[in-house]
Amino acid sequence: MMSTIEAINTVDIANRDVPSGKRLRVCHLSLTLCTGGLERLLVDFARYHNRDQFELEFIALGETGTPAEEIQQMGCPVIQFPLTARGKLDKIRQLSDFLNQRDYDLLHTHNAYPHFYGSLAAYRSRIPVTIQTRHGRRFGETFSERMQFAIASRFADRVVSVSDDTSLRCKKIGWLNDKKVTRIWNGIDVDRFVFTGPAEKLTAITVSRLSPEKDLATMLHAVHQVVQEIPEFRLLIVGDGPERARLQRITADLKLESQVQFLGERSDVPQLLSQAGFYVSSSLTEGISLTLLEAMSVGLPIVATHVGGNPEIVQQPTTGLLVPSADPVSLASAMIQMCQNQSQWTETGQQARKRVEQHFNIRTMIKDYESLYLDILNTSVKGQSPCRQI
Repeated sequence: MMSTIEAINTVDIANRDVPSGKRLRVCHLSLTLCTGGLERLLVDFARYHNRDQFELEFIALGETGTPAEEIQQMGCPVIQFPLTARGKLDKIRQLSDFLNQRDYDLLHTHNAYPHFYGSLAAYRSRIPVTIQTRHGRRFGETFSERMQFAIASRFADRVVSVSDDTSLRCKKIGWLNDKKVTRIWNGIDVDRFVFTGPAEKLTAITVSRLSPEKDLATMLHAVHQVVQEIPEFRLLIVGDGPERARLQRITADLKLESQVQFLGERSDVPQLLSQAGFYVSSSLTEGISLTLLEAMSVGLPIVATHVGGNPEIVQQPTTGLLVPSADPVSLASAMIQMCQNQSQWTETGQQARKRVEQHFNIRTMIKDYESLYLDILNTSVKGQSPCRQI
């Protein structure tokens, strides 16, 4: 790993002035542009960015899908650029050579893999500013991952976390000081998820990729306890993923086929949310959950696990209830309590919508990023660069 640092440090970097009177060229570098919360945010960057000041391009180092098509429809180029070189240093050179052709003013990387290769390649390519956004807290599980994050962060001007909880983890894993890390909460398009309020039926809904970290098995075991006391209770599960077959077997083993419905991937999520009485999440880890924000925007009370950024979203009891993760008894108890307090759902849903409007609006999030871009670019042009620790 030291050979990589030494090789990058041999490059003579000089600050490049940002020409006045032109739009600033910003590149968003991600691993994929397929289905996912991060990818939805990138689509919103394309939709709501200030077109008078910024010209956006998107590079995916892996697969592309519907989000890439949506971004292109908004007039922003999408480039699929897999790193085919073998070693780390060769991959950095490969990406750096490509970035040299694009004349970017700022590279914005998203999550670990793009952070490592993008930040080092951008430094080698003399891109004036590099920003990394850490979208969740599940990183740095191994020594190698922690070292790569710490190294890449030295070559970035700022590390942005999507929650206070993630900020603390970034500082700890990357050995970063307070000036290096900025928190910008994720946001959603509140105009798309219009307030309808909770439906008047004892039905909960969850929207999730069916993957291990979402721990839907715990949710199913909680539902098994809920229906013993409230037989009319129903759960809608929206989403797909590698855990689906196992979760359907658990549903059958618990004899919950009449109470639990798997709806798969859906494009009408706002309408489905409006058909439920409240929202439930059993995640083991979260950054700032977009699905929680979407449910709150529609006006649903929340039952969620006390993990990651969830306590920054859900203010209990005003907007919902928080419970320990991997604890079906506590989750069932909270769901039963929510069902028994149905008369309070409308007020709770109104408070949930208000909180999203005030703190988690996508337009506010993008303005915050654009202000950060300009602040750091102006500092870089003046030759100060106080945050880059090389």
